[in-house]
Order: sequence, then structure tokens, then C-alpha cells
Amino acid sequence: MNITGKVVLITGASSGIGAVMAQQFAAKGAIPVLTARSTGKLKQIASGLQGRHGVYAMDVTKTEEVHEVVQQIIAEFGRIDILINNAGFGIFESFVDAPLAHFEEMMDVNYLGLVRCTQAVLPHMLKAGSGHIVNIASMAGKIGSAKSTGYSATKHAVLGFTNSLRQELSKSGVSVTAINPGPIATPFFDKADPSGNYVKNIAWFMLKPEKVVKELIHAVEKNIPEKNLPFVAGVGIKLFHMFPRLFDKLASGIMNKK
Repeated sequence: MNITGKVVLITGASSGIGAVMAQQFAAKGAIPVLTARSTGKLKQIASGLQGRHGVYAMDVTKTEEVHEVVQQIIAEFGRIDILINNAGFGIFESFVDAPLAHFEEMMDVNYLGLVRCTQAVLPHMLKAGSGHIVNIASMAGKIGSAKSTGYSATKHAVLGFTNSLRQELSKSGVSVTAINPGPIATPFFDKADPSGNYVKNIAWFMLKPEKVVKELIHAVEKNIPEKNLPFVAGVGIKLFHMFPRLFDKLASGIMNKK
């Protein structure tokens, strides 16, 4: 896909890789439509964008609101060519200390929020016979880790959904991509790891958001179904499937440092 002039709906665009997506898509001549629960930060980001763009308040946990905003975007821009389901958050805590509400909240945003947005946008793409849906999953959706039972479960759900939907849409003209990054240096960890201990232990391994977004755009342009980032993490996934017991022993020592 040539993304010049394409309308790109981005959820969770108020910070982190969502904000970087808006900047990089705009720089390549696309039309980013930024959404998040509040427009305050979105407007700050949008003020630095070149070219046409949009800003909408949208809470992915509210079904009616999602459908209403998608209709507003269609009315203003005529279509949605690319949907990037990026909204999400994590809380790292031991299972015995985790309240059920944290599991419910993460699933409602990270997984069901993605489902709501896809249900609202996909019929328009199918009618047009073209489009691209990008779901931001995680390496946590490939390999579970200590103190990440709730978050990892949501990302496993995202990958199951993504892989199934890709098969359903194989002859529709609508493409589906999963992006599976490892830890990224963004405000995500302000909530996920308020103590800063985990970030300190894995600082050497953390991805730059600009790198992740560059790979995401490349995946859209080349219609790549899945990208694991960084490369070494993709190798780790293969080792996990080949030697699950050994990998668990090695990984648990690292991940319990969260």
C-alpha cells in the first residue's frame, strides 16, 4: 500500500507510540486521525503535524461512542483506509496481589476496545473492498511472564483475534497485521512499573518508539502479516517453543525482577 493520502485512524494517540505514529504517518503524506479519551494532549500533538489531520475524543471502552466517532470520521474524511488499534495499558503485579478489577480493566481496553473499533470500521472497509487493520499486540502475547498474568492474557487474546480475523478476510481486500514489540521506552511504564525497578533492569533491551513505528509503517506498505520486535526477541520465541521448560527456568529469573 502506498500510504500517501490514506486516512489512518489511530487509537491511543495521546502519548507513546501512538503519538509517534501520528507524526510519522503525517510526514509520509498520510492523513492521521488521532483519538484518545481526552483531546487535550491530542491537540498538542496535532499542532506539530503537517498536512491534513483529525482529532477526536474516543473512549474505546464505550461501544456507542466508538461507533458514533467512526461515523463522524467517515463523514469528514470519506473513508478509513488504515485502522491502528493501539490503545492499551498494563499493570505488572503478582497474581495473588492483583484485584479482579485490574484484569477486567485491561481486558476491556486492550482486547475488547480493539474488538469494538474493528467492528465499527471493518464494514466500511469491506464495502470499499480495501483497507488495513493493524493490531498492536506484544511479545507478552507470545510468551507469558511473571507478574504479567493480566496483561499477557489480554495480548494473547489480541493475537488470537488477529490471526483468526486475518483468515476470515483473506479474500476480502482487507489486510490484518499484528505488531509484537518487546518493551518500549514510553510512558506505558509509568503505570505498569511505577517503582521503576523493571525498567531499570531491562533498560538495555528497550526499544525506541520511533523504531517500532518505522517497522509498523513498513509492515503496512509491504502488507506483512506479523512483525516481532526486536529480532532477538523473535529468536527467543522460537527457542521457547522448542525448549519450553528450559526457557521458563531462564526467563522466570529475569521477569520476576519486575
